[in-house]
Amino acid sequence: MKPIFKKIIIWIITLEARAALARFKPKIVAITGSVGKTSAKDAIAAVLAAKFSVRKSEKSFNSEIGAPLTILGLPNGWSNPFTWLVIIVSGALVPFRKKYPEWLILEIGADRPNDIKNLASWIKPDIVVITRFAKVPVHVEFFASPKQVIEEKMNLARALKEDGVLILNGDDDDILEAKNEIRRPTILYGFGPNTLVRALNEKIIYSRVGESAMPTGMTFKVNMSIYSVQDSEKNSLNVEIKNVLGRQIIYAALAALTVVHSQNIDLTEAVQTLENLTTPPGRMKILKGIKNSLIIDDTYNSSPIALEEALLTLKNLTCSGRRLVVLGDMLELGKYSADEHKKAGALAGSFVDLLVTVGIRARGFAEGALKTGLAPEKIVQFENSREAGKYLDPIIAPHDTILIKGSQGMRMERTVEEIMAEPENKEKLLVRQEKEWQKR
Repeated sequence: MKPIFKKIIIWIITLEARAALARFKPKIVAITGSVGKTSAKDAIAAVLAAKFSVRKSEKSFNSEIGAPLTILGLPNGWSNPFTWLVIIVSGALVPFRKKYPEWLILEIGADRPNDIKNLASWIKPDIVVITRFAKVPVHVEFFASPKQVIEEKMNLARALKEDGVLILNGDDDDILEAKNEIRRPTILYGFGPNTLVRALNEKIIYSRVGESAMPTGMTFKVNMSIYSVQDSEKNSLNVEIKNVLGRQIIYAALAALTVVHSQNIDLTEAVQTLENLTTPPGRMKILKGIKNSLIIDDTYNSSPIALEEALLTLKNLTCSGRRLVVLGDMLELGKYSADEHKKAGALAGSFVDLLVTVGIRARGFAEGALKTGLAPEKIVQFENSREAGKYLDPIIAPHDTILIKGSQGMRMERTVEEIMAEPENKEKLLVRQEKEWQKR
């Protein structure tokens, strides 16, 4: 899309979105952070939808185009001028509708400076959720420093309504430091003792498949720290989330339960909703692989903090077979890129049985792994994600566990497609299966 065309579209749909907000006055939950936004958004939307009519950002509709389109309930026109004309006409009619959602759940991202500042100038949330900041966040190459990224994201908290609630990951020191300037009621969630909505006893769930134990999801207890130590156990609720691994889904569930708590809704029903939650593709999803193998599909995107979490999850997993890792480039890290690839490679090299890299920057993974002591014959490098999948096809053995991750532009879902047990269901199971993505 040409820049001038894009600016005109943004201006028009923003006016239409503002008109819709003025007309219907929905409650707004706005979510930002460096990682975990989409999972938190989906969890929050699910628990609120049990009580209210809800609309959420579709997929990762989190930009200056995505947010207005979510408010209007309209799709992305991509690069099709005719589709955009239809969208603009439809958007102008939205304020005249009789029905509109009671709650909007908006995912708000920052690819460039002022992205959130511009949105926050007219979106005034009732609740702001900040998931987690990163020492080296994705898109940092477009900012002066990681601190500037945090400043940009905190613009959303500054936009809170006077009676709004700020919901924060209490395990993140950068978030706790940044919140001091925001004079709003604040609720913390996390694993630490300073949090109100706290996770305890996190465990990976396994099920027996023949001779092997295969992971099927995560379980934990959620405790409200308003209770005394003596009462905490009986006031804890058990939460089980299926088909996904990693702490990020626990944080998403905690964020959702904190939103529910802030609205004085009973947590028991919300916990039941979370147990039926369908998490989005490409975010630590458990998929069946060929030859009775298991795939951990984390292909939506990649950043240093998210990759570290994914690798630690694999490291701590009980595996009957080998641990294989396929890692694509982490993009948009600027001057931090080389060091961050080496660091992640060193972590992977400390425990994996095979490291497959995809992309030029990903050679840093190999370099880091070699320094950790991973044998050269256990490292294979490719420039193309589909080639990596074709290489894996004949060498995968029963009970192998394969973690696959990379930045959006690396299209690592193509690696998954080559080795998944149900490629006929790829449109449902994998990220970026829309026609617009398939053309790229």
